[in-house]
This record gives sequence, structure tokens and C-alpha cells, in this order.
Amino acid sequence: MELVEQGVQQDAFATVTKFRSELYACMVSRSDALFELCDALLCTDGSVRTLVDLALAPEHRRGHGALYSGLNQGRIDVARLRRALAGVPLPRARDGRLVLAVDVSPWLRPDADTCSDRSFCHTFGRGEGKHQMVPGWPYSFVAALVTGRTSWTALLDAIRLEPGADLAAVTAGQVRDVIERLMQAGQWRAGDPDVTFVFDAGYDAPRIAHLLADLPVEVLGRLRSDRVMRKPVPVPWICPPQGGRPPKHGGEFVCGRPETWGEVTVATVTDTDRYGTATARAWDRLHPRLTRRAAWGDHEGPLPIIEGTVIRLTVAKLPSGGVNKPVWLWWSRTGARAQDVDRCWQAFLRRFDVERTFRLLKQTLGWTRPKLRGSQAADRWTWLVLAAHTQLRLARPLSRDLRRPWERPAEPNRLTPARVRRGFRNLRAKAGTPAGAPKPTRPGPGRPPGSKNQRPATRYDVGRILATGESYTRPAHHKVGTKPRRIGGSASSD
Repeated sequence: MELVEQGVQQDAFATVTKFRSELYACMVSRSDALFELCDALLCTDGSVRTLVDLALAPEHRRGHGALYSGLNQGRIDVARLRRALAGVPLPRARDGRLVLAVDVSPWLRPDADTCSDRSFCHTFGRGEGKHQMVPGWPYSFVAALVTGRTSWTALLDAIRLEPGADLAAVTAGQVRDVIERLMQAGQWRAGDPDVTFVFDAGYDAPRIAHLLADLPVEVLGRLRSDRVMRKPVPVPWICPPQGGRPPKHGGEFVCGRPETWGEVTVATVTDTDRYGTATARAWDRLHPRLTRRAAWGDHEGPLPIIEGTVIRLTVAKLPSGGVNKPVWLWWSRTGARAQDVDRCWQAFLRRFDVERTFRLLKQTLGWTRPKLRGSQAADRWTWLVLAAHTQLRLARPLSRDLRRPWERPAEPNRLTPARVRRGFRNLRAKAGTPAGAPKPTRPGPGRPPGSKNQRPATRYDVGRILATGESYTRPAHHKVGTKPRRIGGSASSD
């Protein structure tokens, strides 16, 4: 047993060392400053509060000027880094299948008028049903999910959504690129199970499945509880006396009206430790009724019929004690069996592990803490955070439990990312760093005292795009300095 554990640690150490060398090779310009910034992010004690505090870490041997210079003027070969992330060992399901989750997390910048490429991000406020739109940079992440309850995920890709971007089209392109890189890295070969992609209710799962129909993927998305689907046309079709062509859609399937559901295709009952009894019921060959508007307005030819399986999941209890509501899912495959239904709803429950990853990125690694002005600098910092998270995941077998006195002890294979980060400084001392030693230099003269800034920063409006593709312009009566337009009489003064 000790020899097996020693072999696993040697393999993990070799994997971490190889990835660090490849990460350094991906940094084309100002590589030493960027790489030491990533090491400082991994080795700093506690959560990252400000970006300049990372310059005080012993692993960052350069000044704070080099830190900002690396982010603002450095360059990272993102394509090579994406291939490196796809080539590292990835978690798989019990049947050897890759289960990937796609979700959007915002980097909120409400008061940053000098930041470009901002758009309105959907955020939830305090209280039930409270949501608001806040300006910021939305990022779409792709992560491989781990089987079982865990806070670990394997981040594979991240892109910043431009203002007015079509979420379904951009997500489909991102998924296609990820699948191609996984094929090139040998993570998926012919004969392997199809890759499962899990989406939340904010995505148009049927449309994404239609755009990815030529790839070995299956789409699993959450449906709104008031969604209306269509059943297939009964066969044989009985033509009415008045004649006419046969319909394309059958009767309605309304999620909120049980009388429209009809006969259940598959039903399963599973006993779980966390949710009690989980009951899943599935209906086969259901599809949405598409119309020629919005995303399908420019579709050539007849609109497609995108059939799938609708799954309704109910559990006996919730760990948080909240309102127990059923979960509706849409799977892009037909002819589901009992094991397929169980695999789908269990994969969807694992999607919530991505929320823990977002919490780690923001609260511990400080992904949204820097007050960067340029969107390109924000992209570089995002990729550094992804590279740091990947190193933590690869170093998991090598870490020991450096817990606080008030924390519970954990097994070596059950350490959280935050606990693995506490011991990464010891691993870095063994693995070494490919970054070169800093050269002595002198600071520049800077701006003379008392002089004013002759180059004021440009102010940008939050990007808003209409459904027609044109940019939004504020009406004349809404502009600052004009009186409000009143209808139905003049305003009285008190």
C-alpha cells in the first residue's frame, strides 16, 4: 500500500512540474512577472484582498510596478494554455464519461466608468426572488465535474461575453472548441461514451443541442417550471373530415398542469443520504415549438423538431430546509432507460459544485478583487486564476492537512482547495520555478508634483444592444440636463 501511495505521489509531482513548465511557456511577454504573480496567488496566507498585497509575498521577487506592468502589458498564449488545461488528468463519472458544466459568473464593475466592454450582468440580491442588473464583465466557464459530494472541479475554459452577445451561440462555439481540444489531447476517443454538458435554466438547451448535433455530446438542461413543450404527432394520424396537411406538433405538455402530462415513460425511485427518497419520472420525445423570431428569425428552411426527454425530479427533503420544489430537466436524447434517467439527475445535482468553485475564485483567490481598467488585463488575470486553481487540483495528492486548531481534521484525499493552498508553498520549494531572477533597476521620475493629468481616461457607457443588433441610444428626454417630458398637464410647483 505504501508503494502504491508513493507511486501516486510521484506521478502527481511530475504532473504538477510539467504543467508549471508549460504554463511558463504560455507566457509570451513579461513571463517572469506573470508567473511569479501566479505563485504569489498560490502561496499567500489567507484570502486575497488587494492585488498589490501579492507583491509583498516572498514568492514575488519583483516590485508592485512589475505586477501591474505584467497584467496591463503582458501577453499570454491563451490557445496553448487551453490545450495544456485539456491535457491534464480530468475527473470522470463511474462509467468513464466526461461530465462538463457550463455557467456564467460576473465580475461586477458598477462604478468603473473608464472600463470598456462592460455589459449588464444578472445578479441576485438579498431576499427571495430579488434580482437586478449590474454593470460588469460576465465570464462563461467550462468545468469538468467530479462524482460524489466535493468542492473540486476541473476548469477547462473561460471567455468574456461581449455586450449584446448571443448566449446560446457563444456557448455552443465555446463547447465546440472544448470538445475539439479534448479530442486532440486524447481525452475522448471513438467508442467512448458521449460527453455530457449540464446547463442551468438560463440557457436554451434545445437550441444548443441543435447547434452541436454533429458532435459526440449530449445536452442536459434545466427547464422553467412554467415551460410548455409539445408531444409528438400520434401515429397513425387520422385526417379530419375537412382535410388539410398533417400537423407538426402534438398536444401540449405543460409543466405546471399535471393533466397534460400523459403516461410516464420511465419512473425511478432512489434512496439518498442527503435528500431522502428521490423520485424521477420521464416523458419521451418532447420538443419545444419554435417560431420565426429572435434566434430562429434567420433560420433557412423549415424549423427543426428537436426531440428529447423531459425529467421531473422530486426529493423528500432539502438539506437547507428551503421550499421543496420539483426540478424539471430536458435531455437531448430519446429512448431513455432507468439508468439514463438516474444518471441525468445525479449529473445535474453535481452542477452545483461549480458554485463552490466560483466562491473559491472570488472569496479566496480574489478573482474579482483587482480594480483593473482594461478588459484585456482582466482576461489575463482570469487566466492566471484558472492556472492557479488547476495547480491546486493537481497538487491535491501531495498536500497534508495544515488545519487550524478550531478546524476538524480531514483525510488527505478529502482536503478542500483552501487547505491544499496552505501547503503549496512547501511544494513550490521542491518543484522550483522557471522564472528568472529579477534585475536591479531604478524607478522612473513619474509625474512632477503639483502637475495635473493631461490625459484623462476615456469614459465608456455600459454596452446595451437591441434585439435588432443596433446599439442602444438614450432618448433625448432621458439625457442629463433636460427637463422630464410630462403628459396630461403641466407640473405644479409647491
